[in-house]
Amino acid sequence: MYFELGWRHILDWKGYDHILFVMVLCGVYTLVDWKKVLILVTAFTIGHSITLALSVLKIISIDTALIEFLIPVTILITALSNILSKKPKSKGITLKYSLALFFGLIHGMGFSNYLNNLLGKSTNIAAELFAFNLGLEFGQIIIVISVLLIAFILINIVKIKKWDWNFFLSSAIFGISFIMAAERLPHFFS
Repeated sequence: MYFELGWRHILDWKGYDHILFVMVLCGVYTLVDWKKVLILVTAFTIGHSITLALSVLKIISIDTALIEFLIPVTILITALSNILSKKPKSKGITLKYSLALFFGLIHGMGFSNYLNNLLGKSTNIAAELFAFNLGLEFGQIIIVISVLLIAFILINIVKIKKWDWNFFLSSAIFGISFIMAAERLPHFFS
């Protein structure tokens, strides 16, 4: 049940901010880079798994309005990073992995609000948390495969330049996340 809740939650268009983050995270990559993308998404998963567990176990608690504001900020930063870097450098890749891990910590707090409501006073939190995280990872993999397949079609079949694809995707997501952050800013200060 929690596995299904995990993948349904990440793929829910009502919470499209998480979908946008995973999309922009792998936006500079193509199918041949699948190992790099796998490491990147795993770093993100490790980050959100840590804060999700800490939050569900009531070890940490952070203001929901702050988290809801920071999530689009993480998307903005990642999109901007994609736009500003023409070619990933080895140092840049390490930074990207570190940022994915750190941003995962923030996104995990966003997931925790949803999961805390579901768990209530459950006695088997560890197993349910693990299943939920596996479901989130499964949903993320679906998003990654979709983005990489679209990139493959556009770059290899339609013959769009890789940079143009990255610029289009990252710019569109930058614009959407900018609007989300601007809309959530007043809630953060109230």
